[in-house]
Amino acid sequence: VAAPSLARDSGAEVYLKLENEAPTGSFKVRGAFNSLYRQCQRARPAGVVTSSTGNHGAAVAYAARTLGLPATVFLPQDPNPVKRARIAEFGAQIVGAGRDYEEAREHAAAHARERGCFFVEDGRDPDLTAGAATIGCEILEQLPATDVIYVPVGDTTLIRGVAFAAKHLNPRVRVVGVQAERAPAYYRSWQEGRVVTTDTCDTIADGLATRSPVEDNVRQLRELVAEMRLVSEEEMLRAIYRLLADEHTVAEPAGAAATAAFLQTGRAHAGERVVLLVTGANLTPEILPQAVRVG
Repeated sequence: VAAPSLARDSGAEVYLKLENEAPTGSFKVRGAFNSLYRQCQRARPAGVVTSSTGNHGAAVAYAARTLGLPATVFLPQDPNPVKRARIAEFGAQIVGAGRDYEEAREHAAAHARERGCFFVEDGRDPDLTAGAATIGCEILEQLPATDVIYVPVGDTTLIRGVAFAAKHLNPRVRVVGVQAERAPAYYRSWQEGRVVTTDTCDTIADGLATRSPVEDNVRQLRELVAEMRLVSEEEMLRAIYRLLADEHTVAEPAGAAATAAFLQTGRAHAGERVVLLVTGANLTPEILPQAVRVG
């Protein structure tokens, strides 16, 4: 959809790709359905296990319920309560394990091995990436002359899928990745051309909270992505308010990250066609008043 206030202020032709309107409130449902459906074609599993900071877990729980599969979702301690509630709503068993996503993933992998379940591993499952790639297809089908696409970066499933599809359809399109300043592992890895881990990933944008990049993902980022940006916590809060007040759409911090990065240097895109991904709407109650204060 067109974003008139962002276009007016920047001189660019700006559009929002509203993945926050998808089932479960995020883009993750695309990859979850693709992965589980393809696994069922190969051999129907006894159950599904995954780890998540929230949106991926909700998507897997939703897809598993639709396909009639039992699901177990490992979450880090103190997860986003809105996302946790969504996972429970879709009938998955929830296990709290680990201080962050990386530690929750280790527990989930061990659990899946012990019980012979299908482990849906975000950031490593190619079927998840293929599901995310449909977003790139839709953008270029509707706006074939797109110049730039801004994409939030967590585990890189989204940006690798979007960039591969978009650049296949239009090799001239530039893809800009966006990470949180407080979770910059892939930003640093992209810059240095090697895996750079961080000790923590403490950000309000739980969807961007990764600290241990995957080597193949770093390589693909450097092949596909023209630029990587960092955004502050305050910039994401300001973007949440801007999207809500001026464009009438709800975004969680990770979902507003692309808009936050665009707002840093929007005038640099004057005369270009820009697409900003709004990737999730699962906003916690305490974030909204913070965004209003900052905005």
